[in-house]
Amino acid sequence: MNVLAQSYYLGLISGTSADGIDAALVSFAPRLQIHAARTVPYSAAIREQVLELSQASAQVTLDALARLDTAIGRAFAEAAEAVIGQSGVERAQITAIGSHGQTLCHNPEAALGYSMQVGDPNQIAERCAITTVADFRRRDVAAGGHGAPLMPAFHAALWHSADEDRAVLNLGGIANLTLLPRTGPVRGFDSGPANGLMDAWYAAHFGQPFDANGELAGSGIIDDALLAALYADPWFARSPPKSTGRDQFQLRWLRAVMGTRTIAINDVQATLCELSALSIADALRASAPATRRLLVCGGGVHNPVLQQRLQVHLPDVALTSTASFGLDPDFVEAVGFAWLACETLAGRAGNRCEVTGARGPRVLGAIYAAG
Repeated sequence: MNVLAQSYYLGLISGTSADGIDAALVSFAPRLQIHAARTVPYSAAIREQVLELSQASAQVTLDALARLDTAIGRAFAEAAEAVIGQSGVERAQITAIGSHGQTLCHNPEAALGYSMQVGDPNQIAERCAITTVADFRRRDVAAGGHGAPLMPAFHAALWHSADEDRAVLNLGGIANLTLLPRTGPVRGFDSGPANGLMDAWYAAHFGQPFDANGELAGSGIIDDALLAALYADPWFARSPPKSTGRDQFQLRWLRAVMGTRTIAINDVQATLCELSALSIADALRASAPATRRLLVCGGGVHNPVLQQRLQVHLPDVALTSTASFGLDPDFVEAVGFAWLACETLAGRAGNRCEVTGARGPRVLGAIYAAG
């Protein structure tokens, strides 16, 4: 990976599930090693604001948006401080922090395409006194790309094999796939919802952020008519490059499709789980039918019902947690943004234009000096 020995990098991200900040302090040479990692939950007030503002119909004042940007920046800085303290690594040894921030809205295909992440990196650089790299997505969008997904370059550097066709599946709020064939270009795209819709449905009825162990989904029966109606959304049939978020797949969308139908709460959850599994499996089969191993990461790793439905739809593919390949599935993206910070400081491109659709490779992010 061309990283100097004894250099440390810290990655920060809160994904579309908005359940908290994943933070990981890593080194890349002579091999990838996580020295400390943790997930720091958002305060209830911040999470509520993020979930509200990430809906396509949300409206917000500039004052409220600016305050949220500062609040999340400070929360990210506190998460970084917690991991530094946990690690025992001297602050002076940490070359940079890579902060993804929190996505609020994402529509790169609009006439004036955009992808907006909040979490003021000035707050991080000032509080931590460490050079911070942030705003990774918008350069790719400016170059005509989707700005997402950004992990395929990292996945390829870490897990490409000349011996087998592989793919990497991140099960966050949204599911995204990285395709790593033995030969040929690396590809990747969002396939649709993973945990986000299930989390939102569960929270709306039980006031808790997620369906632990998929228990509600496991107790329900898939409603075939609802599944067909949800899966008929034209987005699923689109060809890559494509990306999405909560502004597309949200409770408002689900309820609009359900209409006046009355369906048991657990049956809806089972159907949403099936939608995630089926759309992922169909996308993988259509785009990389020779894939024989699927490395899985993200919060959905902990949902055995979702894992079981994926295996049903992909009987000839070995589903393997990234833990078996040396990386905790809960922190793959945090480590990935630490890696992207390293690439940016080295002047190397962090995007894969064949993934995002950008006009070419681009050095991603802006650099906020330590002092």
